Amino acid sequence: MDDLLSLSHVTKVYRQGGLLSRRQIIAVRDVSLTLGREPEILSIVGESGSGKSTIAAMILGQTKPTEGKLDFRGLPVAIHGRVERRAFMRDVQPVLQNPFEAFNPLKRVDRYLFETAKNFSPDGKKPTWEEVERMADAALAHVGLTLAEVRGRFPHELSGGQLQRTAIARALIPQPRLLVADEPVSMVDASLRMAIVNLFGRLKKELGLSIVYITHDLATAYYISDRVVIMRKGEIVEEGEARLVLDNPQHPYSRALKEAVLSTGPKIQQSSTT
Repeated sequence: MDDLLSLSHVTKVYRQGGLLSRRQIIAVRDVSLTLGREPEILSIVGESGSGKSTIAAMILGQTKPTEGKLDFRGLPVAIHGRVERRAFMRDVQPVLQNPFEAFNPLKRVDRYLFETAKNFSPDGKKPTWEEVERMADAALAHVGLTLAEVRGRFPHELSGGQLQRTAIARALIPQPRLLVADEPVSMVDASLRMAIVNLFGRLKKELGLSIVYITHDLATAYYISDRVVIMRKGEIVEEGEARLVLDNPQHPYSRALKEAVLSTGPKIQQSSTT
């Protein structure tokens, strides 16, 4: 049986300057990783410039690898037209870093939910308005909100935590197999971050979702992950079961990341939430 997601020797090179420029930036170099069919949370951890967000963009089909192979459910992630894009996005949904950038400030939040429901009804048929509202309300229920709480409201009328949960609910409407969450708690108040992190763990259990969790935060990666990949300058330096890697990191860079966490905050505590 094919893996849910497979990256095989993926490299991404960006060229700077004009067409004749030879200057290159290697954002990702020879990365291989997989997600199996069983739901899991895989965290990709690294500092800014490590290549983790470039990997997220390639998984989402937003940019193509320069070299290597990237497959979802055994088929190449190569999205050429509107039909292919919609079929792919039914299975793979993003959760972005800044929820205030995901919503137009002049557009009511519920419109996004309704439009997504219209475009991604489970049976592929045009849903009735009652079905659209029911799909939106069901997705919001998974993140601890109701349609009544967001109906008619503009983004600035919701807190950052509410807006990020609404963005997650919108991603759930197509009933995807995979969420790609790129720094999803970095713009949320510190007091609300663990609520969002715990939400991802619950969605994995309740909906059978797999999640690629992109973060620079070793503490939340330890807390939520089944497996972890640590990246530095576009390359994987360490990977494996989250508890094993982060309790006893082997690579000097991994050890430095852990020491930075322990020296600036409370000690990471083991959790059974995942």
